[in-house]
Amino acid sequence: MTLQVQHHISDELLLSYATGELAEGWSLAVATHLALCPSCRNRLSFMEHAGGEMLELAIPETSAGMPASSWEEMKAKISAAEPLKRPDAKAAAAQTDAPVLPEPLRSYLGADVGHLKWKALGRGAYHIPIKTEDGRTQVRLLKIPAGKPVPEHSHGGRELTLVLKGAFTDGASVFKRGDLEEADESLTHQPVATPEEDCICLAVTDAPLKFQSRLLRLLQPILGI
Repeated sequence: MTLQVQHHISDELLLSYATGELAEGWSLAVATHLALCPSCRNRLSFMEHAGGEMLELAIPETSAGMPASSWEEMKAKISAAEPLKRPDAKAAAAQTDAPVLPEPLRSYLGADVGHLKWKALGRGAYHIPIKTEDGRTQVRLLKIPAGKPVPEHSHGGRELTLVLKGAFTDGASVFKRGDLEEADESLTHQPVATPEEDCICLAVTDAPLKFQSRLLRLLQPILGI
């Protein structure tokens, strides 16, 4: 059955992914969403095609501006530069929807959800930290019990939450499999898993969450969130 994804990647985030500017954690969330969302894969393809045409049309000034030798040196440096690690969404697009965890996420974890070792967070919630090499993001798989809320919190930076199984509500919005929620410092919220089944999400942040609960703030260094 084809997914009906309702909440997509923003143009800004998708463009940063297309140009290779995103840190690995953000790229993993975007690539995993792309594996589940044909619409965003089409948008990515359009951006990459348009960007390629713009580069073809860009003609360096060799007389009044930069000399041709400088242009060649700049192209050589760009070619030699080590690119940021970016999970491959095109390879992921060939995967079926059968596994809960599509590629490239499944490769990061080494298995699908039924074979993973979850760590308790309390109140029936579990998580699995996911290691990346960017040194800037915190990436984890979250399992929220059916019908239960996430503790109310705001953010010290950006947060991406991608639903992989089940669903959650956040205010008037419902996020289901394939849906991506983007949050920043301006948002204080308390997502709630829908009652039908546990909600499994991929969550990426670049700063600790700001919990409203004093107890959670005390436990935060232990929980690593």
